[in-house]
Amino acid sequence: MAKTWFKAALLCAALVLASFALTACSADEPLTVDQADQTLDALLTKVRVSEIPPRLDITGADTASPADELPDISNYPLRVAGRGAVDVEIIASTEKAGAGMDGWLNVIAEKFNAARVTLDGQMVSVSIRPIASGLATEYIVSGKYVPPAFSPTNELWAEMLKASGVRYELVEKRIAGNTAGILMSKNAHRDFTASYGEVTLSKILDAVLEGKLLLGYTNPYASSTGLNILTAMLQSFDPADPLSQTAVDKLLAFQKQVPPVAYTTAQMRESAKKGMLDAMIMEYQAYSVEPTLRDYVFTPFGVRHDNPVYALGNCTDKQKQVLKLFTDFCLTEASQQEAVRYGFNALNDFPGEALHLSGAQLYTAQKVWKENKDGGQPVVAVFVADTSGSMDGTPLKELKASLLNAAQYIGEGNYIGLISYADDVYINLPIDEFTGKQKAYFNGAVKDLYAGGGTATYDAVLEGVRLLLAQKTELPNAKLLLFVLSDGVQNRGYPLDQIIPVVRGLGIPVHTIGYGDGADMSGLAVLSGVNEASSTKADESNVVYNLRNIFNSQI
Repeated sequence: MAKTWFKAALLCAALVLASFALTACSADEPLTVDQADQTLDALLTKVRVSEIPPRLDITGADTASPADELPDISNYPLRVAGRGAVDVEIIASTEKAGAGMDGWLNVIAEKFNAARVTLDGQMVSVSIRPIASGLATEYIVSGKYVPPAFSPTNELWAEMLKASGVRYELVEKRIAGNTAGILMSKNAHRDFTASYGEVTLSKILDAVLEGKLLLGYTNPYASSTGLNILTAMLQSFDPADPLSQTAVDKLLAFQKQVPPVAYTTAQMRESAKKGMLDAMIMEYQAYSVEPTLRDYVFTPFGVRHDNPVYALGNCTDKQKQVLKLFTDFCLTEASQQEAVRYGFNALNDFPGEALHLSGAQLYTAQKVWKENKDGGQPVVAVFVADTSGSMDGTPLKELKASLLNAAQYIGEGNYIGLISYADDVYINLPIDEFTGKQKAYFNGAVKDLYAGGGTATYDAVLEGVRLLLAQKTELPNAKLLLFVLSDGVQNRGYPLDQIIPVVRGLGIPVHTIGYGDGADMSGLAVLSGVNEASSTKADESNVVYNLRNIFNSQI
């Protein structure tokens, strides 16, 4: 009886301390690391955690082919649908074929179609499908979807098509002028010029290497600007051989001085707004149409982003003629004046830098970046899988399939663990280095997940954080990541607002992926926003691709 009373008293005291720590710090005074750590321990006294012995599964996962990984093309509907007897579909990059101030090409295509241009007595037209250049390149190379024409942001993607054996013809080298560049806050720009003089890429790299500038950039697997700065950096590190060991060693040193790569430009921009970055990369067009970036100074770098147009191998002779008619229409004075209104055709005096890497070398550069993106420090990641009753059926099936497939993109030397949750929390796979044996245990643990019960999402988040911190004692230089895979429903355990101070105080990024058509992303997005992580809604057609991209950029 006395022992029971004593345990209850300890539990009560722990919770009182946790409550005191949470209430003693206002939103303007977040928990310190020590306070967050103590609060975590106190909160976990009310979380029930069990271990499930992992099972080896050496049969491997039924990983998707490169084509099958890609979402169905219907996820990227036409912005402009041509109705001519001869129509040419163009997959175009999203800064010119997207929405709002990113929609210049759509406006021009509508005007071209409205002009009812004819060829050999037939009315012709164009259709525009907006897809980011990196993803579009994957569609074309894999053969999953090959349009007659492609207009990427820059020439780098065409070089990669060539390296993959894709046939194409250049129709027009430039339909709207643009450049990649580095944005610096005015304060950072003032300090930089005082120390280094003129802003150049090589001097920016020196400042980052010396720890005097915090630079954010985007995933070079998906982002044109990210791929551009990666190649520009490697060429700057060793102009004679951008893929030499000298260049790779400097890239490794550089990565030790930069924050984790942003999954999207929007995520990086939000970090900049909060004052978390001194500088970031962006296209001039995106910078010029974004009012919140007026306090930043733009300096161009790398190859130009002049939006070339290519006819692909399946484009007929008549479609090529239509494509030439359309690009000529894009280059009329009226169309180019419209391009200016949408942020293009500035900085025409910047010649751009020559590209000294072939398409095959660009693919190698991406791999070099992935191997060195964490600056030689291991990543420790815990996956938190929702196995509550609401995940039964398709959501859990998608979760398991995407995890098993994406595991092949986890870099060597990283450490991985898996927990699941319903009413309670379960450790399905303790953290260990992701060797072949750990991967086999991971496959077995994922395949054995089943659904049922309530949803204690934030209890599981706390336990995932605990596992990461325990591993940190053995790997003090490790980068810690938490991935929460859920439908967003929560009806058990701690509420979100009670764990946010702990997550914020410990500084661990929590990436969230929402599963199922009815996924509630509101709470998941808030959780990811605490420490600048990504929040992605995965549906049946893009879940494998989304998780693969997140793993490529983060693990």
